[in-house]
Parts: sequence; C-alpha cells; structure tokens
Amino acid sequence: MNALDPGPASGAGAALASALRKPRLGFLGVGWIGRNRMEAIAKDGAAEIAAIADAHDDAREAACALAPGAASLHSLDALLEHELDGLVIATPSALHARQAEAALARGMAVFCQKPLARTTEETRGVIDAARRANRLLGVDLSYRRTAGMQRIRELVSAGDIGDVYAIDLVFHNAYGPDKPWFRDPVLSGGGCVIDLGIHMVDLALWTLGFPRVEAVSSRLHAGGRRLALPSAVVEDHAVAQIDLAGGCVVRLACSWNLPAGRDAVIEASFHGTRGGASFRNVGGSFYDFVAERFDGTRAMPLASPPDDWGGRAAVHWARALANGGAFDPEIERLVEVAAVLDAIYER
Repeated sequence: MNALDPGPASGAGAALASALRKPRLGFLGVGWIGRNRMEAIAKDGAAEIAAIADAHDDAREAACALAPGAASLHSLDALLEHELDGLVIATPSALHARQAEAALARGMAVFCQKPLARTTEETRGVIDAARRANRLLGVDLSYRRTAGMQRIRELVSAGDIGDVYAIDLVFHNAYGPDKPWFRDPVLSGGGCVIDLGIHMVDLALWTLGFPRVEAVSSRLHAGGRRLALPSAVVEDHAVAQIDLAGGCVVRLACSWNLPAGRDAVIEASFHGTRGGASFRNVGGSFYDFVAERFDGTRAMPLASPPDDWGGRAAVHWARALANGGAFDPEIERLVEVAAVLDAIYER
C-alpha cells in the first residue's frame, strides 16, 4: 500500500475488512465538488453512501441518482438524526466549522472541503472538537495526493535536491468563483488567498515537513487597487512572502479573473542546493499536471497525465474511517497553515 493511492485490501487485511461493517456516510452539500467526492468514495467501495442533504433540489436529486439507496434530506439537522459514522461537508466556508463541530459532537468523523474554517481560532476549535471526540478529521487539500507532488515530496525528504532555499507558488484562476458568497468576507473568510492560495501554502509547508514560519508579508488587491488590511473587501489578487526557519523563502502569487491567457496557471517550484523540482498544470488545465526534476539545464520527468487524483483525499479518509476512524494528530498541522493565511490577511 503506498501513500499515493493505496490499493485494495489483500490477505489478512482483506479478511478483516470483509468482517467489518462499512462505515455509513452522510453528504452535506452535493454541488459539483461534493458530488465528485461522493462518486470517488462510492467507486472505491470503502464506505456506504447512506444519506444526502442539500437545500437545492436539483443538486440533491442529481446526487441521489448516483446513490439511489441513500436517504434524501434537506438539512444538517436531518443528517444528524441518522445513524451515520461520518459526514462529508461541501458547503460555503462560513458554515464549515459549525457543521463539523456539530457532527463531531454526535460522534461522527468528518471530511471537510477546504478551508476547514475561516481563521486560525476557528480551525483550532474544530480540531479540538475532533480530539475530544476521538474522531477522524480530514480536509480536502487534494493536491497533496497528486502523483507529481507525492514524487516531489519524496525527493525533498530524501535530500535529493539538497537544502531547499526558495519555493515559488502560483495559482491564477482566470474565471474566479461563480457564487456570490465567495466575495463576501463574512461568508468566505477572504478572497483568492483562502480559496486558492491555501492549497499552495499547504503544499510548501507539507513538502518541507512543516518548518517554523518566522515572518509573513503580503500585498492584496481588489479590482487593481491595493487593499488596506484588514479589509472588508475580499482580494482578487495577492502576493505574499513567507520566511521559514532555516532560511527558505516562499513566494506566493494567486488571483481570480487575471488575464493569464489560459484557464489557469498552477505551479509549485522548489529550488535546492543540488537541484530543483517543479509541479505545474498542462495547457491551462485544472486537472492535468506534470512534475519534473531539474539538474542545471536538464529536466527529467517525474509524473505526467493521466492521473485521477481529485477524489484521492476523500477515499483515503474513508478508508481510514473503515479502519477505525480515531483522531489523527497530523490534522493539527492545519493550524499552522491557517496561521499563515491570517498573517497574509493581517488579522
């Protein structure tokens, strides 16, 4: 079983798995991304799709068509009344913390879309609730599970590119969000940084093993104008510098609606004393990525499409839940990611 995509159980593990009841899952919010994660878990077979809730009839009906045996509900309260082992949350960001804590209080494990919460304080509150309940808590930081980033993390961990002293992170989405709540700071917690930049900040810290953050500086814009921070308007463009213990500097640029000449620009490049490595999207795609290792002017492939990575984090969580679902202290690292975002927003 490897970290990227653990295969089906075999041998003694298969016998044990077959003897155990599959965990029963509820899904709260089944728009495109919630439905995609539901399909991935259903296809894997690690858990049973027991209940689906969404306030929008069309989304709920589309999800129920994929899981005809699931209960069709309208609210979190209705889900909490069901006998469920876990809850998958894909709702607006402002709701995540409260909904996750409510499920954890009922003894359910939780898998939540990013961000887990809007601030460091809220993030810590959800993690504390999971620890008290001793229930598994996962967050859909899905780029960790791409083949390319798995290979780059292995290179960095093994010291194959030497000491990493600089990281360049880019995530430009030429379209921006299609729902109004993304642009309401009370509902979203911020703009492109908390929507897109969170993935890149997480990748940098995760790849390096979460070194201590020493300093953060940033400049945010909305409609081309610099924002005074903290701001009551969400940003659509941001640049930030994150200084890490040991001397590594991380540079982040992210945006919505930037005229980038393509649908998206997504890249994480790691520069070390003995080489480099880069993870980047292909032809503006949101889904296809290549990873390469650099030695001077030479580039050597590490990973390339196709790579069906989108639902891997959800499947990994569902499998861990099937194997017991106790609290995993690794989730505490998300407090460090949230603290960087708070520093970018100067709050």
